[in-house]
Amino acid sequence: MKQRIKHLLYFIILVAIDQISKFWARTTLQEEGPISIIPGVFKLQYHENTGAVWGIMTGKTLFLTVISILLLVALLFLYFKIPDGKKYLPIQIIWVFIMAGALGNIIDRIYLRYVVDFLYFELINFPIFNIADCYLTLSSILLFILGVFYYKDEDLEFIDNIFKKSNKKDQLKEGKENKQDDKSN
Repeated sequence: MKQRIKHLLYFIILVAIDQISKFWARTTLQEEGPISIIPGVFKLQYHENTGAVWGIMTGKTLFLTVISILLLVALLFLYFKIPDGKKYLPIQIIWVFIMAGALGNIIDRIYLRYVVDFLYFELINFPIFNIADCYLTLSSILLFILGVFYYKDEDLEFIDNIFKKSNKKDQLKEGKENKQDDKSN
């Protein structure tokens, strides 16, 4: 339980960092213009993204908001299914970062109708992104690396068990319906 409380505090801090950085971008970069950090390589540049990652689905803010909320609920559900113990602490922390990134962008979509982006690698003309996007991207990469190189199949059986329980319920329900159909015929 103590661990979950710590994770809640991390979550709040991560969302706050994201929202403060976006507020700063709105109040400073929007008014004063881009700030070059490494000339020709990296700069801070204000951008309003009404779409998803890399601007896909531009203008579909309501749809993206609903989908994002549903995904956040699923992430939260799955977080509580991660077993306790030191072995699973990396997954729990990564999950906190993923949820914080998701919520950070949801907050923007709900209150602003767009997501504030401001980190721009102009050297490679990479799409402008934000702190929440960093949480999501880096956490997903780390989760993949842990899944491939650290955890064994049996360590991740809890994931299969989540879905097996729902399949068993569906199979039991289906079996009962089939028995009722057989009786009526």
